[in-house]
Formats: sequence, C-alpha cells, structure tokens
Amino acid sequence: MKGTSNSLATSQSSCLKVTESVELLKYLLASFPNNSRSCAKGWLAHHKVFVNGSMVSQFNHLLKAGDEVHIGAGKVAIAKPDKQHDDFSIVFEDDYLIVVDKRAGILTMASADEKIHTVYHGLSHYMKSTHPGGKIFIVHRLDRETSGLVVFAKSEKVQHLFQDDWKQVVTDRIYVAITEGVVLKDEGVVESYLFESKSLVVHSGTNPEKGKRAVTNYKVIRRSKDFSMLELQLDTGRKNQIRVHMQDLGHSVVGDKKYGAKGNPLGRLGLHAKRLSFVHPVTHQSMNFQSPTPKKFLHLFCKGH
Repeated sequence: MKGTSNSLATSQSSCLKVTESVELLKYLLASFPNNSRSCAKGWLAHHKVFVNGSMVSQFNHLLKAGDEVHIGAGKVAIAKPDKQHDDFSIVFEDDYLIVVDKRAGILTMASADEKIHTVYHGLSHYMKSTHPGGKIFIVHRLDRETSGLVVFAKSEKVQHLFQDDWKQVVTDRIYVAITEGVVLKDEGVVESYLFESKSLVVHSGTNPEKGKRAVTNYKVIRRSKDFSMLELQLDTGRKNQIRVHMQDLGHSVVGDKKYGAKGNPLGRLGLHAKRLSFVHPVTHQSMNFQSPTPKKFLHLFCKGH
C-alpha cells in the first residue's frame, strides 16, 4: 500500500486517504494493483470496505478528496454518544442521507408513549456529535417490532425528493416474513384495499372507494412442519400491509397477535426489511442495500421444528 505521486491515495497504517474524486471500485483497483478486480468486488460484497467509518458496498460510490478508506472486517464503526446507538447500525452515509439497519423492538420515530428510545432520537444525537448543526429527517418507517433497513434524509429538501416521487425513486423493497403454518403455493400475489379503523387496526377489503390499493408479491423460500419463510416484494407501501395480507393469506406473521397470530416462537414479530434499492435523489446513482436474515428466523427451520 505504498503511495506514489501518481497514486489516488496515500497510505497511513491500514487507512487510505483519498486525494481526488473517484468511484470506489476504480480507487480500490488503483490502490491495490496486486489484487484482482474480483478480489476488490469481494471486499465490497462481504462488507469489508469502510469509508469514513461507515461500511459501503456500492462499487460506484463516489469518493471525495479527504475521505478515508479502510479495508477490514467487523461491524460498522458508529459514534456512540449514548446507548441508543446499540439499537441500530449505519450501513451507508453521505452528505444527503443515512441508511440504517435497525433491530426489532425500537421505534423508527417518537409515538405518544415513547419519545426517546427511537432510531430518530439516536441519529439526531449522532448528527449533533459528528456534524454540528446537522439535522435528520424521516423518509419512511418500520413498525417497532420489524427489523431491517430504513433511510433517513439530512435535509428537508432530500426528504421531499424521496417522498414526493417515492414510486420512481424506490426501485425495490424486499422483506422476509416467518408465517404460521405451511404456505402450499410456491408464489403468488395478494391484492386488496386497506383502510384503518378508529381503533388503529388496518382492515382489508375489495371496495376501492373505502380503502387504498395494496399489492404484495410473495415467494416461499423455506418450509417446516409448523412455519413458512416468505420473501415479499411490495408494489405499494401501505401501513401494516404485509401483516394484513399474510392474515388474508391465512398464514399470519408469527408473533403478530394483532393480525391473527396464535403463537410467538421468536419472541418478536417475524418480519425483517431485508433489501432496499433506490435511485439516489441527488446523485442519481443506483443504491442497493441488504441486511442479513436474522439468525432467529433461520433457527426455526432447523431439524426438530
């Protein structure tokens, strides 16, 4: 990792300092000429590349002069001004947005009975400690008991760029759900019109005048004698859409008593936001993120269940 006058980087221990704007993969190839292209892509695919302390897996991520690149392993490095950061990890950050992987059991944003223990609150502290004067803006949310990927904006303008053109900006959202019983059909589509009652329960119907259209595509990826693991792709993003549609399917998400589940074998809701893809609203780059399926989910399909 010796630097030269023509090099894109200078070496300092295991950290590389970027000296000019360049795409990440090109930078890695130039900085490590003895390694193959497939090797560099492997570092990215296996989450071993960190830019300014945050893991980056996009080969076309644009580096700027002054950025620090580290090749290593382990969890994403996050500033932890308080313990709230134990509840999520930052998987991507640039000047415009932050993508986080949240654990189950924490709210995305404040509710009437919880103001502090939220991802929003934790990220706000992170921004204040690392970006004086910086703010965070909610783009979308996950239910408290759903884990996985969520994106936040660093300005109101970027927030609106996401929300005002959501269907064009967000190109793919994939969830993994563990449902009760054996889903016999390998794949299918659940479509209905959803509306929320005064008691805050979402209901499914066929009347387009009474609710908003919701479409959930599902594919069974594992089965046991008691449970099914489904991969779910959303054409729409309605409140509680997956949970209601799994109830419609006759196979409620495990742990979801609100929508028909009889048991709670995971000690949590069996729903995880696994993949999030979008066109960056400012740089217009294609962004793709993936969060591993929780080990608890996989253990339900071990021998004996």
